[in-house]
Amino acid sequence: QVQLVESGGGLVQPGGSLRLSCAASGSIFSINVMGWYRQAPGKQRELVARINSSGRLNSINYADSVKGRFTISRDNAKNTVNLQMNSLKPEDTAVYYCNALSRSGGVWWGQGTQVTVSA
Repeated sequence: QVQLVESGGGLVQPGGSLRLSCAASGSIFSINVMGWYRQAPGKQRELVARINSSGRLNSINYADSVKGRFTISRDNAKNTVNLQMNSLKPEDTAVYYCNALSRSGGVWWGQGTQVTVSA
């Protein structure tokens, strides 16, 4: 099994920045794709960004709403995935969840970290 622990959330003013981190443990050798999802109150969970194990630019996908503002990166040696969030907007407020997929289709989720963008 894989365990995912997110960190880095908090309260930030509009236009500010936060960096989220997700640390994986357990059967980390099985992980292929890692990514970030978010869920705002009263809304469904949505994909923010994802990256495969190569970390190459052509392996990265972003939601249109965050392109140019968020950057996902991955450190395979440390089994972490990060999300640098710049130019934050109130509509970015949500619980952000780390996600990991195995090559055989296994799915794991972190417990979530709250991001609140407000003056």
